[in-house]
Amino acid sequence: MKVMILCGGMGTRMREETEFKPKPLVDIGGKPILWHIMKTYAHHGHRQFILCVGYKGEMIKEYFLHYEAMQRDFTVHLGERHRVEYHGAHAENSFEITLADTGQNTMTGGRVGRAGRYIDDDLFMVTYGDGVADIDISKVVAFHKSHGKLATMSAHRPTSRFGIMNLDDRGRVEDFLEKPQMDGWANMGYFVFHKKVLDLIDGDDCILERGPLETLAAKGELVAYRHEGFFFAMDTFREYKALNDMWDAGKAPWKVWKD
Repeated sequence: MKVMILCGGMGTRMREETEFKPKPLVDIGGKPILWHIMKTYAHHGHRQFILCVGYKGEMIKEYFLHYEAMQRDFTVHLGERHRVEYHGAHAENSFEITLADTGQNTMTGGRVGRAGRYIDDDLFMVTYGDGVADIDISKVVAFHKSHGKLATMSAHRPTSRFGIMNLDDRGRVEDFLEKPQMDGWANMGYFVFHKKVLDLIDGDDCILERGPLETLAAKGELVAYRHEGFFFAMDTFREYKALNDMWDAGKAPWKVWKD
């Protein structure tokens, strides 16, 4: 099953990094966050990717065009029979990656719609290029197939950005809760869609989380897979630092792969 990853946003909330590169190429532990997301899918057997690029998309194209040379030793044979001979191997040997230019200002739904021409099976997956998780992709796919609806979205219960105080009737502080987990559920991406979902996308200005998902929900065709494990979206420079701290400490819950 093909995996479509939305890589075209400008990442305006972390300009310290995205002024010079697209957010999916921002490093965690020396590898782009996009690489981490792809490794999660590959761990569950999904190695066909469609990258929907936009803002600074040429940098993502260059990253993969030069991937072999950057990851392996090689010998260059010059002259009329010029060729490059690579030595050794890397763990991404079986990846198939389609780079789809989906426009500079296209919205999330529009990007899915533009890249839809590369979908040739009934089912495909979609996620964002800035969130890592220890989600079991195989269970998400099995869940989707079990309910028979057109779309599955994955949901998690976010933690509060702030510490919470419990107060008595007079306003006296009884205790503190340090960034507790909230009761509601939030969209974390990691979608599974039937290709009929593409029919609900009506142009570049289509926002996936508005029109298509709201329409599917109203028709009873959208079901949420509840993920109780780790999820972390890299929206700000502080979150970028937090993810790198986890990786550097050897405590990265999303690293489910072994190689």
